[in-house]
Amino acid sequence: MAKKDGKDRENGKDKEGGKRKEAASQPARKLNSEFYEAELARLQFELVRLQYWVKEKGQRIVLIFEGRDAAGKGGMIKRIIEPLNPRGVRLVALNKPSDVERTQWYFQRYTYHLPSAGEIVIFDRSWYNRAGVEHVMNFCTNEEYWEFMHTCPLYEQMLVRSGIHLIKYWMSVSDEEQERRFQQRAGNPAKLWKLSPMDLISRDRWVEYSRAKDTMMNHTDLPQARWYQVDADDKRRAHLNTLQHLLSLFPDYKSVMPEQLRLGKRAPADKEYVRPPRADHIIVPDVYGDYASTQHGRSRDLPNGDGDSHADEPGAPQAGQE
Repeated sequence: MAKKDGKDRENGKDKEGGKRKEAASQPARKLNSEFYEAELARLQFELVRLQYWVKEKGQRIVLIFEGRDAAGKGGMIKRIIEPLNPRGVRLVALNKPSDVERTQWYFQRYTYHLPSAGEIVIFDRSWYNRAGVEHVMNFCTNEEYWEFMHTCPLYEQMLVRSGIHLIKYWMSVSDEEQERRFQQRAGNPAKLWKLSPMDLISRDRWVEYSRAKDTMMNHTDLPQARWYQVDADDKRRAHLNTLQHLLSLFPDYKSVMPEQLRLGKRAPADKEYVRPPRADHIIVPDVYGDYASTQHGRSRDLPNGDGDSHADEPGAPQAGQE
């Protein structure tokens, strides 16, 4: 169990300046798109190898992503899932518990989603809701909160003893960068769904969430299931650093390399078969047939296009990290 870090951290303050920041990241240059895309492709290929290893060896992996609102959890998870076989990876993002689930053992609805052999399960928020939003927003009683703090280490130790690899990431973002992302979402109708009522309330409860995070870390940073903090003010660096770190936890995956397939010649076409006339089908209109030659590739001129790039706009690095 992790040690206490003193009153300054418990109050969500920096020991030197007293500002609302909890960790400091070293200034670094932004990654250009060309390097980012190339490195992301390389690491995602390694993720495919990892998945082959998980399936071949019957491994079970649980990834938990927690962190501040707008810290980039969804974008990080997307970079992990997009190259993988969807039959072997599952994303779990549960809604608030139903009336029936409220009567169950707290961990019951999460336990249902744990992986079988050969599976990777990713929790976009997890049982740690009780240590964060439920506690800060008074959605649970004080007794339920402390029961969780005492029970969670036992639950996670049990999972690890059963053979599950439990990896926990905390996406850390400064209050300045979080506010910038909130403002960006508020002004973009395509991203308004990312701005929940709880997000709006959290803007005024930075220190309360800081205290909740510190207490959670003190009780649940276990030798068998450590917390790994990702500095996420710069999204591109956060993506690459997390993928690199995740792969480093499973060095044995490098023993597996997917074999290339050699395809033989296709069977000759059936000369008796005659395709029905194209006019018999409802064809989706080819809106973009001559787009490249007439519009010069400007995505903002497309119907409903917003010019959003694959890289997911990176934020400028900030000193204070959550």
